[in-house]
Amino acid sequence: MEHHCLNCDYQVSDNYCQNCGQKSTTHRYSLNHFIEHDIIHGIWHIDKGILFTIKELFTRPGHSVREFIEGKRINIFPFVSLLILLLAISSFLTHYTHIHITDLMPESSKATMSALDKLTTEYPRLTLVIMIPLNSVFSLFWFRKAKLNFTEHLVANSYKTAAEMMIGLIFTIITIYYTNIKGLTYIYYFFVVVLSYAYSIWFFYQLFSKSGYTKKGLIYRGCMFIVSYMIIGVILTIISKL
Repeated sequence: MEHHCLNCDYQVSDNYCQNCGQKSTTHRYSLNHFIEHDIIHGIWHIDKGILFTIKELFTRPGHSVREFIEGKRINIFPFVSLLILLLAISSFLTHYTHIHITDLMPESSKATMSALDKLTTEYPRLTLVIMIPLNSVFSLFWFRKAKLNFTEHLVANSYKTAAEMMIGLIFTIITIYYTNIKGLTYIYYFFVVVLSYAYSIWFFYQLFSKSGYTKKGLIYRGCMFIVSYMIIGVILTIISKL
């Protein structure tokens, strides 16, 4: 039976409007509909949404993001919404922990910290998000054979950053229940340094696996991406101390 789309008034006869894409049948909002559809189905659906995206980012990160860039997008949670959600969760969890990154640093390092160092240690998740454009420049340079444009690199690095933020959130949750500084220092460097760097190499290895690079070349370029990031960090720290 034909009727008009409630969104654009286009005459439709299928399940979705051919003009704007909205579902042809909509329900009046109620508490049950909000909980069952918008929250449970819309966000936590096992075939799409946040849980599906998280699963993809930690089982086949580069492959899933490459497919997303190529157009397979209906099941993946939008990267902007994902980053905002993770920042909100991080901000919420921060209120329940009394451990800061600076607490895990030697006293000698604290005394020589620049304003930039203090900013990045105080807001590590926000720093990750701010660094996405710069990381995209690095990945564009090291993986230029893939011929992705800068915006596509932005998308890829946004999802990579979201996964790294989730790794960081695990550490944040640990600090809520475990407060031994020495133990947390080892855990921090494992999660933030070892896991994040290893994930970055794995991510790019999969993402550009079909771009004509050898396996060794992919690993090498993934490592050089990290080196580039570290060099810029050192340069910015030196400049901030001048």
